[in-house]
Amino acid sequence: MSPAARRPSSGGGGRGRAAKQGTGGRPAKAPARGSGGRAQTGARVTPRRSSAAKAPAPRSRGAGRTGAIRRPGEPHPATSGKGLGGEQIEGRQAVRELLLAGRRRVSEIWISTELFARDGTPDEGVADIVALAAANRVPVAHVARSKLDHRARTDAPQGVIAFAAPLPEADLADLVRRRPGRAPFLVAIDGVTDPGNLGAILRSCEGAGVHGVLLPRHRTVHVTPTVAKASAGAVEHVPIALVPGLPSTLVRLRDLGIWVVGLDDAAERTLFDIGDLAEEGICIVLGAEGAGLSRLVRERCDLLVSIPMRGRISSLNVAAAAALATYEVTRHRR
Repeated sequence: MSPAARRPSSGGGGRGRAAKQGTGGRPAKAPARGSGGRAQTGARVTPRRSSAAKAPAPRSRGAGRTGAIRRPGEPHPATSGKGLGGEQIEGRQAVRELLLAGRRRVSEIWISTELFARDGTPDEGVADIVALAAANRVPVAHVARSKLDHRARTDAPQGVIAFAAPLPEADLADLVRRRPGRAPFLVAIDGVTDPGNLGAILRSCEGAGVHGVLLPRHRTVHVTPTVAKASAGAVEHVPIALVPGLPSTLVRLRDLGIWVVGLDDAAERTLFDIGDLAEEGICIVLGAEGAGLSRLVRERCDLLVSIPMRGRISSLNVAAAAALATYEVTRHRR
């Protein structure tokens, strides 16, 4: 079935929040769309495509940003929005995964002097980091705890900071490419500005086997030290593509035959209705904390779904919603 012949109803509804998921009807299977009528149950979703929709111009390949690395003592500037960031990594697990992944050059690692014995033997908690650094020929500096804490950008760096080249940007064209036995599985993030939430989302994406994450180049937090630490090192393994505009990117995905499913608490259908759509190319779209999906992004989704709330609490944190949504796709893909 050609992409131009298959698109579902968006599910309509007022402005919702991805982190606040309402209840809705729960048909047994994915919605089917007739010739302009309301979505019906009991059949595969039949997409509908507007002939007026145009895909954006192909994005040029974003080469990994492996330019000059700042000297470790230099201040860490705020994320400029021009790249992914990620030059400063804090926390033992995040630094460990940085060294294990080997995706980018690491210039130096700072470890608090408190984590070494008098004879220079590292504490058990950082011994593997010291060994990995030696194997990768990365210099390790023993620094005073006060100096390390002053340099840190997170509340608990755990006595370890690494300085590396910026994270390389993934190529969107590569993420959407279909491979034998593997339909694209993507997550798009619309306006999430809390670094702790983004880090937790990336951790869930890595665990659920997401093939790539799409971040807008503007109005969304990129990879800060807090994001890297909250992701427990997942930033080193999950490909992340920066896109100039999320609405136009979603149109491009649709034109490539990838289902675009947004989380919206006002949606009538629930996450558990996606059914066999999960086995095809799919992109889950998560909205900002509080505001949810923007109007333009919501209008470009093929389907809007909610997470049913059965208790007294009416909402879920966007990171928790991401975990549920990504693993629901993974469950169907088994």
